[in-house]
Amino acid sequence: MGRDLKLKASDNFQLGAYRADPTAAPKGAVVVIQEIFGVNHHIRAVCDRLAGEGYVAIAPAIFDRVELNFTSGYSPDEIAIARKFVANPDWEAMLRDTQAAIDAVKNVGPVGIIGFCLGGSIAYAAATKLSGLKAAIGYYGGAVVRFADDKPEVPTQLHFGEKDAGIPLSDVETIKAKRPDVEVYVYPGAQHGFHCDERASYDKASADIAWPRSMEFFAKHLKK
Repeated sequence: MGRDLKLKASDNFQLGAYRADPTAAPKGAVVVIQEIFGVNHHIRAVCDRLAGEGYVAIAPAIFDRVELNFTSGYSPDEIAIARKFVANPDWEAMLRDTQAAIDAVKNVGPVGIIGFCLGGSIAYAAATKLSGLKAAIGYYGGAVVRFADDKPEVPTQLHFGEKDAGIPLSDVETIKAKRPDVEVYVYPGAQHGFHCDERASYDKASADIAWPRSMEFFAKHLKK
């Protein structure tokens, strides 16, 4: 359904991206921000699914500055390698690349952003710092708590797993306390990565609630 293309960031860096378009006239566009595993099979599948929902979806390869075309699976060894990309994350560079993706689809109509894991944190940061967005959704973003003093400029929705080993519920409570303006959902029994059906931590029951909830949020806020 989709195709690979190149984007240019504000500092003239060229990065890759995957874009999927709906078969009918689009309702709007959604920028999809990857986990630490690159624009891999799962992220492309999310883009294709969004295209099926009527949105142009684009996923910028935000690790291209470190390693071109990096993608990974979910074995313990692959996870260990992927973690190296976020040992010292360059948030500003990743946000520049995210802005390039927003700019690439803003002619389509209203633009939202959705991110998972690392991308969940970037989606939140994008809602506070970037231009051209109408809504933001973050799934299990571990750094959101660090950014929670920053107020989103657009409606924002966050999803967390109750049993996420990397994001304690105390962090989620901090986010709720600092950001009563943000929708925050916690899924009982769900672990980190619960939305990804290619991971061992996939929780179908939680994903089947979170995705429709996300689509309702976009339908509400991404109106032409």
